[in-house]
Amino acid sequence: QVQLVESGGGLVQSGGSLRLSCAASGRTVSGYAMGWFRQAPGKEREFVATISWSGGATYYADSVKGRFTISRDNAKNTVYLQMNSLQPEDTAVYYCNAPTSLVSAGGTWPWGQGTQVTVSS
Repeated sequence: QVQLVESGGGLVQSGGSLRLSCAASGRTVSGYAMGWFRQAPGKEREFVATISWSGGATYYADSVKGRFTISRDNAKNTVYLQMNSLQPEDTAVYYCNAPTSLVSAGGTWPWGQGTQVTVSS
């Protein structure tokens, strides 16, 4: 069973940046596409970004395209999300997982605790 631990969230002003990390343990995730997801209060969890197992292909939700960058280090079993030009609407709890399909909001493994990102205006 894979355990996922997200970190790097915090409180930032509009226009600021954060870098999230997701450390996987229990098995290697290098053979899986990995993704970031987010859930704002009162809303459904939504897809943010996906990266292929090799890192050669990436996909983004329209709302974050051009501002967020997903990357991975398979040697460290870790996935990252660089978030720039943050806006208040980016406020949410951010999670990582292997998506059940390329741009879906479903995850393959149990969800971690997530990391809170709060963007003030």
